[in-house]
Amino acid sequence: MDPVRRAPLVRLLVRLLAPASCLALAAVAGCAAPDAPSDGAAVRRAVADWAAAPPAKLAGIPLEGWSYEVTSVRRDGVRAFARAELRYRLAGYDTTPATSARELELAPGDGGGAAWRVTADRPAPGAPAQLWDQGEVAVVRGAHALVLGVGQSPQTLSAVAAEADRAVPAVNAAWPRPWAGRLVVEVPASLDGMAALLGRAADTYRGMGAVTTGATGGGPAPADRVVVNPEGYAGLSQAGRQIVLTHEATHVATRTATSARTPQWLSEGFADWAAYRGSPLGPAEAAPALARSVRGGEFPAALPADGAFTFGGNPEAMARAYEGAWLACRLVAARWGDAALVTLYEHAAREPLPTALDQTLHTDLPALTTAWQRSLREDLG
Repeated sequence: MDPVRRAPLVRLLVRLLAPASCLALAAVAGCAAPDAPSDGAAVRRAVADWAAAPPAKLAGIPLEGWSYEVTSVRRDGVRAFARAELRYRLAGYDTTPATSARELELAPGDGGGAAWRVTADRPAPGAPAQLWDQGEVAVVRGAHALVLGVGQSPQTLSAVAAEADRAVPAVNAAWPRPWAGRLVVEVPASLDGMAALLGRAADTYRGMGAVTTGATGGGPAPADRVVVNPEGYAGLSQAGRQIVLTHEATHVATRTATSARTPQWLSEGFADWAAYRGSPLGPAEAAPALARSVRGGEFPAALPADGAFTFGGNPEAMARAYEGAWLACRLVAARWGDAALVTLYEHAAREPLPTALDQTLHTDLPALTTAWQRSLREDLG
């Protein structure tokens, strides 16, 4: 067919089939579209441009090292999608980068010379959200803490910062080992917002005050975040909020001395021991679930197993596990001394628990369990 006579037919097809067929017909009729990103180079350039100027809603957050590593590029019609790993640090708080799996959506460039431009930046499918995905982030700085919040009043965030500032010295008194001595606390607008940050169902955290993110391992300290459940936290007394934040701050402090080998009863019990050291509450007041069990004639046969601390299970059973773990660490500190408890914690991350008990307390697990059961009768019976 004559090229001049063919052009109207091509334009008709474009009108009938656009936009999806525009890319297929581009080679025939010269339809304008970015080059196909077979190697992703143009998309990667657009993502790099996006990283160089983070969104305005991040302006108050002390970011540094903000970058994306594109891992895959997919074309869908006139759009492109890039999967990437976001890396960033909070200046003055993170010693290693925080990471986040992201998906960036791109559209054809606006005529300024770029083939592509980023139009959306969101969590990759199945990945946890970042706080700024949920709205504009407010920032409050304390003496030892950086508090980031969405949908919270300045007064609420300032109160959290003050409580975090009191938690850090309490942790220093319990854990006389080097650590960063500062906290990053995130306060989303709701329980659902908290769950989105942690990538789990909301019911997992219902009734909890806060949790701490970050992996164990003994290497450089990861980018820990204390994530507050605003609903559970608001229902606590002033003393309760202080205990919760001190507990979570202790996890941050002990992170590099914790490993997969550390028993959960020791990890959680130590964090509660640090939190309750300055509290006037006695064992029966601070361990009501376990007290009810003991007074009913039900004594735990062993120290709490790791599975007893799993979120989302029986809340009464989990409460007994936490309380029993605290009382076990309280017993170790009372009988062998605070320093011995700290040393036991460090050894238990490197050695089997029986070896750690023998080397630090010169006892064994059956003897410790018997002493713990006896203390439960005395303190809670």
